[in-house]
Amino acid sequence: MAAVIAIDAGTSGVRALAVDDIGEVVAAAYQEFPQYFPQPGWVEHDADEIWGAVAQTVAAVVSKLAGRDTPIAAIGITNQRETTVVWDRRTGRPLHRAIVWQDRRTAARCEQLAGAGHLDLVRQHTGLVLDPYFSGTKLEWLLTDGGVQASPDLAFGTVDSWIIWQLTAGAVHATDASNASRTLLYDIGRLRWSDELLDLLGIPATCLPEVRPSSGRLGVTSGDAIPGLPAGIAVSGVAGDQQASLFGQACFRPGMTKNTYGTGSFVLMNVGPDCPPPVDGLLTTVAWTLARPQATAYALEGAIFVTGAAIQWLRDGLGIIAEAAEIGPLAASVDDSDGVYVVPAFTGLGSPWWDPYARGTVLGLSRGSGRAQLARAVVEAMAFQTRDVVSAMSTASGTEITSLRVDGGASVMDLLLQLQADQLQIPVARSRVADTTALGAAYLAGLAEGVWGSLDQLASLWGADAEARPLRTDDGKYEQWRRAVERARGWARDSPTAL
Repeated sequence: MAAVIAIDAGTSGVRALAVDDIGEVVAAAYQEFPQYFPQPGWVEHDADEIWGAVAQTVAAVVSKLAGRDTPIAAIGITNQRETTVVWDRRTGRPLHRAIVWQDRRTAARCEQLAGAGHLDLVRQHTGLVLDPYFSGTKLEWLLTDGGVQASPDLAFGTVDSWIIWQLTAGAVHATDASNASRTLLYDIGRLRWSDELLDLLGIPATCLPEVRPSSGRLGVTSGDAIPGLPAGIAVSGVAGDQQASLFGQACFRPGMTKNTYGTGSFVLMNVGPDCPPPVDGLLTTVAWTLARPQATAYALEGAIFVTGAAIQWLRDGLGIIAEAAEIGPLAASVDDSDGVYVVPAFTGLGSPWWDPYARGTVLGLSRGSGRAQLARAVVEAMAFQTRDVVSAMSTASGTEITSLRVDGGASVMDLLLQLQADQLQIPVARSRVADTTALGAAYLAGLAEGVWGSLDQLASLWGADAEARPLRTDDGKYEQWRRAVERARGWARDSPTAL
C-alpha cells in the first residue's frame, strides 16, 4: 500500500513521517534548525534553513520508502503557526528573517491599536486578540520598520505557504483557513481575507496567499524540489500544527478536546461547524476545512507560550539536565517541589492572561532547593497552565471537559499525565502515536486522495498508549500557582529593553 508523507515544520526543527493506510508510522526523520534572538523579546528563523531541514528530512523518508518499495500517495504539511515569512516572487528569496510566533516586538503597537478602539473589530472578525503573537502586526512591522518594500513581487505567508511554494517551484502560493485564521487578517465567519483589517494595518492584498481547503489538492511537486522526491506527487493537506493535532487525535465531534505539549502547549476544543462568538481569555479559530465532504469545523483554543521550551531552558540555559529526556526521571525523583514554582513566561503569557509584559519567574526557593525541585516545578507548571486554560474554556463554553487527549514530546512523561489528571480531575489519555500533529497532516492529505474514505474510518484508527486517572485532589498548590502568576505579570512593562 502507498504511504502519505507528512511534513511537520515546528518551532525548533522539522520532522517528516511516512504513514501507511492503518495509521502506522513506517519511516521518519528529524532535523533541528537554529533560533535567532537579535534583541530581548525578539525571536527569528531563517526561512532557507527551515526549507533546508524540510528537504533533508523528506529526502531521508523518501529513501527509506524506496527501500521498502512503498509508493507515495500524497504529501501533507503542518507548521508552526503565526510565524511570518516574506519573500520575492520573482527570485524566490526571503526578504527578511522569519519573525517567529513567540516574538514580542509589536507589543506596543498592539497596545496602541487596542487603545484606539480596534479590539472589538479584531475580535469579531478574527476570533483573536491584539497580541504580538499573531502574524498581522509582524507583517506590518516588516513593511514599516523591517526594510521590506510593498511591491507586486512581495509574497507573504506562514511557514506552510513557504513550504508549498518550494515544493511546487513557485507554482502555488497558498495556505488553508486554519493558518489564515491565525494571521489577524482573516474573517473566520466569512472565510475570507478581511479588507477592513488589511486597511487598518496597511497590508496590500496582493501579497497574500490564496486560501484553500485543509484537505484538498493544492498542487503537485516539482521534479527538482527535493532530491529523490518524484515530480507530480499531490500536495493535498495543510493545517496549522495545533489544528492538525486536533485532527490527528480524531477529535471530530463537538466537545472533544486535546492538548499538545510542545514548545508551548495548546488546548483545543472542537465546537462544531458554526463560528461561535468571541470568548474572553480564549481564541476562536478555524480547525479545518474539508473539500470532500465539504465541511468546516471551528475550535476554541487556549495558547500557552512556553512549556517544552522551559525544558530546553533547563538544558541549554542552566545546564541542569544534559538531555530533554532527563526531565521526567529527575522530576519524579522527589515527591514534591517543596514550595518551588516556576512561571515560564519567557515570552509573555498567553491564554487566559494575554500579557506580553509578563516574564519568567522562580519563586519559593530555599537552601534545600535543588535540581530535582526545579525540574519538578517546571513539569508542574505545564499542568497548572493547562488547568488555567481548561477552566476558562469550560466556563466560557458551558461545556465540562470530561476527558483530555494529549500528545507532544513532554506527554511521554507519566508524571505529567498524572499531575494533569489530578489537576483537572478527569482522565488524561496519551495517543498511541506520539506525533499526532504530523499524523493529522497525513490524514488530511490522505483523505483528499482517497487513502482513507471517511472521518469515521480515521476515528477507528485512534488508540491510547496510556491513560492517567485522578488519584488525589488539589492540596492548595494551584492557589499558590495563581499567586506566582500574579507576581510574573506586567514585569517588563517599564523595561526599555524588554521587547
